[in-house]
Amino acid sequence: GMFFQDGLTGSAWGDWSLYTASPLRAFEGELGVQAPVGFWDPVGYTRDGNVETFKRRRETEIKHGRVAMYATIGYIVPEYFKWPGYLSPSMGLQFEDVPNGLAAISKVPGNGW
Repeated sequence: GMFFQDGLTGSAWGDWSLYTASPLRAFEGELGVQAPVGFWDPVGYTRDGNVETFKRRRETEIKHGRVAMYATIGYIVPEYFKWPGYLSPSMGLQFEDVPNGLAAISKVPGNGW
């Protein structure tokens, strides 16, 4: 047959059951693996089948996702809510005087954090 993407069956996708020696089989039972795709690693980061590296990457992905969610909340909430009172009483800077987003960096005094 012709040599296509999978290099095994001659079809564009092949039959996953023929890949019995694939190191990707190590991750078929992991949380998040769903039919019809199965374990999907388009870049090939898990090609070597190293379980420790896989777990480290999964932990890192979850951590980065949580940081991104906090950052999103931190960007959205000030649009609707500001703390009452003063951020810097000595400078007369109130929380409501601080603009939203990245513009706040230039308004907040360095010692005010």
